Amino acid sequence: MTMAAPRHRTDVETGSDVVTIHLDDALLADGLADVRWLLHDALMAGARRLVVDLSGLQHLSSPAVASFLWAHRTCRARGGAVVLRGANRRTEDLLRRTGLRRVIEVEPAHAGAVA
Repeated sequence: MTMAAPRHRTDVETGSDVVTIHLDDALLADGLADVRWLLHDALMAGARRLVVDLSGLQHLSSPAVASFLWAHRTCRARGGAVVLRGANRRTEDLLRRTGLRRVIEVEPAHAGAVA
């Protein structure tokens, strides 16, 4: 029996130190290990700005947010940041209640790609 590799998409902007990780509910279904590895790999590759696309998630757990905060500390030390893109209302409420909205940058999902 073979195990399927986790389904995720990681984009690296050419000539930049920005890494974008796209998360979905399937990736988080088995816990945070895969997400933590994605963050770790991006940081080990030298990312200063880490964009986490949450538009594919229905629910984001507090431990996942803690993982983003861990990555944020490393990015901040490099002069960058972690940006959460496409957070739903529930996630934005969680960040606001915990005070993390002032620490982690949140931006809306892109309306469309520019050709």
